Amino acid sequence: MAEFKFTSANKTDGSGNKTGNKTGLLVLIIAIAIVVLIIAFNCFTIVREGFIGVKYQFGRIVEDDLSAGLNFRIPFIEEIEEVDIRDQIYSVNANAYTSDTQNVQNLQLKLNYRYASSMLSNIIRDTGIANVENKLLVPNVAKIAKDAIGKVKAEDLVQTRSEVQTTIQNELTEVLSPYGIIVTAFAIENLDFDPAFEASIQEKVIAAQDALKMENKTREKQEEAKQIVIAAQANADSQLALAEAEAKAIALIEEQLAKSPNYIDYFKIQKWNGVFPQVMSDGVNPFVSISGNSTASTSSSSASKSSTTTSSSAQPAAAAE
Repeated sequence: MAEFKFTSANKTDGSGNKTGNKTGLLVLIIAIAIVVLIIAFNCFTIVREGFIGVKYQFGRIVEDDLSAGLNFRIPFIEEIEEVDIRDQIYSVNANAYTSDTQNVQNLQLKLNYRYASSMLSNIIRDTGIANVENKLLVPNVAKIAKDAIGKVKAEDLVQTRSEVQTTIQNELTEVLSPYGIIVTAFAIENLDFDPAFEASIQEKVIAAQDALKMENKTREKQEEAKQIVIAAQANADSQLALAEAEAKAIALIEEQLAKSPNYIDYFKIQKWNGVFPQVMSDGVNPFVSISGNSTASTSSSSASKSSTTTSSSAQPAAAAE
């Protein structure tokens, strides 16, 4: 018969230690270390910036204000979920009617909102983060916008859009704030009217602009006329002041002449430029000065001519005698 020999798995080394026990213990230690590492990694959850952490313990909210960074949780017992607390955008297209029954087509409404951190638990319990848009925004945004637009005329809606937007934003804030929704902005991004109505509005705007231009021109002409009147008045005042000054000066001169007749000689001396006049006359015989020597010769010539004339005129008189 064949013989079967069984050998033990536990072998001994030269010193009598069993090598199989050492290998099993090493494997067990490695396995425990891996489990510990897995549990340790699952003890922490990272919350990103712009989000807030909500901690659940067996499905129940125990914390709703975990800040960004590394947050501790008990593995397999607690879970941490992130909630985006940054501004959210909700857009909707709708049609509306103004108070004068003008149809506003392709009305584009945009709402900016965010969740109130202090009411995050209530939002999750009562509405649900995923249901905020369907349960709160869809039934309220379009309705409130249509109601507000229906209270104004189409022309006023075009000219006062910002005021209508503010009215709608205030009403949405009042309705949504009890649910933990903070409205940060609201905008009406598009308004389409009937083409004929838009053309009439454009014509009216052009007419208003033309009237404003004419009014500005009228004011400009009036201002120019005022400036002309002011300049004329200033010129008249200046002439009057100059005349009054000259009259006062003449009066002072006459007064001074009355007091001192020699003042006129003094006045002549002050005005004399130091040059003698070229012609001097006593009313009968003028004396003309050309130069220094020629003056005397001219004078003597004039005198000889005068004597000749006198002698010639005297001869007929003697003959007559």
